[in-house]
Amino acid sequence: MTATPKIPAQETLDIFLIHLSGERRLSDKTVEAYQRDLSAFLGFIESHLETSVNLQILAALKPPDFRAYLAYKRRGDAPLSPASIQRQLSAIRTFYRYLERRWDVKNAALPLIKGPRPKRSLPKPLSISGAKDLIAEGTLTGSEPWIDARNIAVLTLCYGAGLRISEALGLTGADLPLASSLALTGKGGKTRLVPILPAIRAAVEKYMRLTPFSVPLDKPIFRGARGGALRPEIIQKEVRILRGALGLPETATPHALRHSFATHLLAGGGDLRTIQQLLGHASLSTTQRYTEVDAAALMKIHKAAHPRA
Repeated sequence: MTATPKIPAQETLDIFLIHLSGERRLSDKTVEAYQRDLSAFLGFIESHLETSVNLQILAALKPPDFRAYLAYKRRGDAPLSPASIQRQLSAIRTFYRYLERRWDVKNAALPLIKGPRPKRSLPKPLSISGAKDLIAEGTLTGSEPWIDARNIAVLTLCYGAGLRISEALGLTGADLPLASSLALTGKGGKTRLVPILPAIRAAVEKYMRLTPFSVPLDKPIFRGARGGALRPEIIQKEVRILRGALGLPETATPHALRHSFATHLLAGGGDLRTIQQLLGHASLSTTQRYTEVDAAALMKIHKAAHPRA
């Protein structure tokens, strides 16, 4: 059996980073993140074991060594969130897979290590009044009427049909005039049928009457001020300005309108399976997060209003 070479760990890390940028062609920022995470890991192990680290030592690390590092990152001077710790653990696993391919270095302990389970964040919808106010305003920048109508139409699609901003901006002249339903292809190539309410059709038709640009069948209907395809960040910027003026929370975004669509449907008696289909979720568990939002809202109201709360 071939002995594990005693190549210094820092040298193997340098070779690994060259592999990431050269062979795998990862972005500079991604390579920098690997370098930062793995340098922190190797530095901790060197201090933890009070010795220089090489491939033999990396191969011989035990579960307590890995757990000590994760505990340090979770409770140290700059504690990391569970999600960040999971990212660091993922970087370590990727590094070890490379060590195994390149130098046949195996570590039996690493597969036994489980990182902390990240706390699943709940969607942050707007209130019904907040969503309506955001859509009705359109813009505060004193722009031309067609731009007001454009913004209102885009936001109405997000709230009234539960569209992602990319889906709303992806509509083309071939989708016009909007019918009572619209076939959309979302994430993962999944196609769904979305009902289009009269208020949505009216908002889009008003924009189309006012827009100064022609809309070929194969081009997006929503245009920027100079006639190019409208970029999501333009609408996101408008919403940031509006939420400040309307006193809405920082979580008020175009995507929050999609969350609001689902939450308000659920509160109105919509069933989960239908909402799953309307949103285009592959898994029902993704849609079930909205039941937690609805329950949390009910508990908040109960706590505020109940005489014995």
